Amino acid sequence: MTIHLRQICLVAEKLAPVIDDLKAVFGLEACYIDPGVATFGLENTLLPVGTNFLEVVAPVKENTAGGRYLTRRGGDGGYMVITQVDKPEVRQACKRRAAENEVRVVLEREGETWHLMQLHPRDMIASFFEIDWDQDEDFAGNWEPAGGMAWRDAVRTDVVSAYRAVELQGPDPEALATLWSKIADIGFSLRGNALIMPLSNVELRFVEATDGRGPGLGGIDLEVANRDHVLAEAKRRDCYVSDDQVVVCGTRFNLV
Repeated sequence: MTIHLRQICLVAEKLAPVIDDLKAVFGLEACYIDPGVATFGLENTLLPVGTNFLEVVAPVKENTAGGRYLTRRGGDGGYMVITQVDKPEVRQACKRRAAENEVRVVLEREGETWHLMQLHPRDMIASFFEIDWDQDEDFAGNWEPAGGMAWRDAVRTDVVSAYRAVELQGPDPEALATLWSKIADIGFSLRGNALIMPLSNVELRFVEATDGRGPGLGGIDLEVANRDHVLAEAKRRDCYVSDDQVVVCGTRFNLV
């Protein structure tokens, strides 16, 4: 069984300024705009981070789920943890365990080559948990949310090159870690002040919410190839926190 982080989704009140910040600070390029998100009253842009993706969505209509999430969390921030599994049976097993733990499925689609399942962010406490399967079963290849394979032409790794961890926060980190562990069927352990659950390529880190914003996807660890570039652009765009952290789209990006 393999569960691989493939994409992080952030939600913003306005899309263009956030995309401009992400491009400038992290040296990223846009690779895809999905017209399908209009169904949910959203617009989006995806940017590759190595062989994974950073998506930003923003509401373009009133009374959307994304808009309500912005209100609940008091502004821009993390929205979805999106994973790819190696077998369709893994997704089905996660669905079964979700039902056993009273976690609702928000959206499910089953096509000939692609299966998608989103678990409710309130039930998962901190964010959406999306579990997808692609028939190519290639964690560095085809990805339908990014339009297939054309995204490879937009990969830039001279500033940042990969995700290393995702930080999920809540009032009770142990309860949060326990729930995600049950759904994924992956154990977690204590490291320092955080509870860690390993996916195949990154760690999920569960911590106490101390920023006044409540439960959510609060942070991302990025592997950095050019820290000087990140810090200079972050200062120019008022995103700088310290030499080890910048904030873009209401999300803490830890530089590792």
